[in-house]
Amino acid sequence: MSAAQNQQAQERLGELLEQRAFDRFGEVWAEDVVDHDPAPGQAPGLAGIVDFWTEFTTAFPDLSLEPDPLVVADEYITAVFTIRGTHSGPFQGHEPTGRTFEVRGIQVSKFRDGKIAERWGATDEKGLAAQLGLDGDSAGA
Repeated sequence: MSAAQNQQAQERLGELLEQRAFDRFGEVWAEDVVDHDPAPGQAPGLAGIVDFWTEFTTAFPDLSLEPDPLVVADEYITAVFTIRGTHSGPFQGHEPTGRTFEVRGIQVSKFRDGKIAERWGATDEKGLAAQLGLDGDSAGA
């Protein structure tokens, strides 16, 4: 697939996230996708990706993800993004705090046949925990 087709798939992923159409993630994620940086307890493959996003948007139903730079290089796409939300549901064993967060992250995706076959990523988890008061230092603040 061409870099342009991979970019279209990446953009489609953003649309599916916005629509919360996790049942259609197979349109842009390979069934056997390898997540090199899974969330704690995340199952392998597409099922793990779907479960992660289902749980994350349950915890943060107003979640928004705003891409910044998008770097396309053949079969790799690197996306830098800002993610925001309000903690309105259970999250990693923590009851909702009602607090909002805004953090930055990055994801590198390797495409195969127009779908994400591998992903690497990092989000400012410490910043997210601090903003929600889950880091122990700011609890009750």
